[in-house]
Amino acid sequence: MKNKTIFVACDTSNLKEIKKIINQTQTKKLKVIPKFGLQFFYAKNSRRFLEDFKKEFWLDLKINDIPQTALSAIESLKDLKKCGYITVHANGGLEMLKAIKKKAKSINKNIKVLGVTVLTSLNNKSLKKIGHTRSVNQLVLKQADLIKKSGCDGIVCSAQEAKIVRNKYKNLFIVTPGIRLPGDNANDQSRVMTPKDAFKNKVSGIVMGRSLIKGNIKINIQRLIDHLNK
Repeated sequence: MKNKTIFVACDTSNLKEIKKIINQTQTKKLKVIPKFGLQFFYAKNSRRFLEDFKKEFWLDLKINDIPQTALSAIESLKDLKKCGYITVHANGGLEMLKAIKKKAKSINKNIKVLGVTVLTSLNNKSLKKIGHTRSVNQLVLKQADLIKKSGCDGIVCSAQEAKIVRNKYKNLFIVTPGIRLPGDNANDQSRVMTPKDAFKNKVSGIVMGRSLIKGNIKINIQRLIDHLNK
């Protein structure tokens, strides 16, 4: 199972809790990488913590702006030497995606730029309210085409769309949020799946938050290992 990558969503602004999550999710049986989102990144003292962080991490900012502003944002992150993954939103368009990929690689050649598609909190009904005429599957595939064309390293989509994306792009790095252990509450997610089923859809890695960090973290990690071993 060591080849299975688990990104653990460190969704708190409390440094003490962050350190606990990082320490207690480590296991020799899985590759576990911390993911820091907006909640932590915007919190006091978080920037310095990431600057001094000694292990690979994912910075999930979902950058989405005009190309020059997006480039300036990437430039301001150049001191985060261990940032191995960063997210940009496909809604920013092809030119923004291409510009960010080029800039990010000039700062850190090993960083993976991941394009975010339709958020897992949305469904077909939600998209219609926004004004989209395509279904979730159609829109994700369209965004995947854009992300691939831009040269970005991978894509973020729900595990439900991962299969159709993988069928078209055999070697694309695909990460799927909205992952829950069997029996766990979906909370604010609309398109969820279990870890085992997600990996059956040939994803490259999965993002897990509440199923791992709520309650006893070590027990939750063991639940995940047992689930994947079944």
